[in-house]
Amino acid sequence: MKRREFLRAAGVGVAAATVAKPAIAQSMPELKWRCTSSFPKSLDTIYGAAEVFAKAVAEATDNKFQIQVFAGGEIVPGLQAMDAVSSGTVEMAHTASYYYVGKDPTFAFATAVPFGLNSRMQNAWQFFGGGMDLLNDFYKKYNIYGIPCGNTGCQMGGWFRKEIREPGDLNGLKFRIGGYAGRVLQKLGVVAQQIAGGDIYPALEKGTLDCAEWVGPYDDEKLGFYKVAPYYYYPGWWEGGAMIHNFINLEKWNALPATYRSVIRTCSEMANTWMQSKYDALNPAALKRLVAAGAKLQPFSPAVMEACLKAALELYHEVSETNPEFKKVYESTMAFRGDQYLWWQVAEYTYDSFIIRNRTRT
Repeated sequence: MKRREFLRAAGVGVAAATVAKPAIAQSMPELKWRCTSSFPKSLDTIYGAAEVFAKAVAEATDNKFQIQVFAGGEIVPGLQAMDAVSSGTVEMAHTASYYYVGKDPTFAFATAVPFGLNSRMQNAWQFFGGGMDLLNDFYKKYNIYGIPCGNTGCQMGGWFRKEIREPGDLNGLKFRIGGYAGRVLQKLGVVAQQIAGGDIYPALEKGTLDCAEWVGPYDDEKLGFYKVAPYYYYPGWWEGGAMIHNFINLEKWNALPATYRSVIRTCSEMANTWMQSKYDALNPAALKRLVAAGAKLQPFSPAVMEACLKAALELYHEVSETNPEFKKVYESTMAFRGDQYLWWQVAEYTYDSFIIRNRTRT
C-alpha cells in the first residue's frame, strides 16, 4: 500500500511539473533589448550603473532577458537618448530626465531642480511620496515609462576660469550647465549651454565655455577640468541629489511579462543604490587629489546663493502660471521637501553637524 501511495503521489508530482514548466517558460521568454546611455564609457560610475543593471537582469533571468548597453553616441547622441526610446529606435535608455527640459520643464523634477530635494529625499518622494506616479503620468505622452536607476548625490558647483565673488560676476559667462538650472542662471546674465559630458573639456580648452559643471570630484578628475578652469565651486545648488532613470518604451514595458517587469524594477533599485554608494566611496579621495593638483576649492558666497535662490523661485512661479503639469509636480516636490527638512533638522542635520565639527577626534 505504501508503495502504491508513493507512486500515486509521485505521478501527481510529475504531472504538476509538466504543467508548471510551460507556465514558467511562458513568463520568461528570450528577449534581447538595447539600452542607449547618455554617458561615455570612461565615466565608469554614471555609465557603469547601466551595465550593472543589465548584468543583474541577465543573472536574474538565467540569461533569457539580455540588455546590451551602448555608450552615448554609439546609437544616438547622449542628449537624444529619450527620443530614441520614445520613437522605438531602442527599447530603453539610461539617462537624466532633466536633459529634456527643452521639451517641457516638468522633465527636470525626476532628476533634480534648483534648491530641491537631496538624494535620500528624492528616493523617498519617488517611491513613497507619489513622485513616480506623477512623473509616469507625465511621461505617457512621450511613450516612455521611467524607473529610478542611480543617483550622484549632491553635486559640485562647477569649474570656472575666474573667481565668482558676487552675482554680477556671473553676467555674460558661457556656462555648460544641464537641466533647469540654466534657465535660472539666465536671469543673472549667464549664457547657459547644454552639451554632453565628453564634449565639455575641449570647449573649456578652446574658450567656447567659461565654466562648466558635471558631477563631482571622481568624474570631474577623469575629465580633467582642473587643467583649464582652476576654480572649483560648491555646492551644486541645482543638483542636491541628481537622479538617473531607466526610460523604457511604454509599449515595450506594457508587453513585458509581469516577471520581467518585476526584475527590471528590482535591478533598477539595486543599481540606484550602487551608483550613489560608489560615488560616496570615491569622491573624498578624488577631491584630495584635485586640490593637490592645483584646484582652488571655494564655496559660492552667500550673496551668490541668495541671488540664485531668488531667481529660481521667480522662475518656478512664472512657469507654474502657464504649465499645469509643472505646477502639480512642483507643488508636490516642495511640500515634500518642507516636511522632510522639519525632520532632518531634528536628527540628520544635528548629527551630521556635530560629527563634521569633531571628525578629526579619535
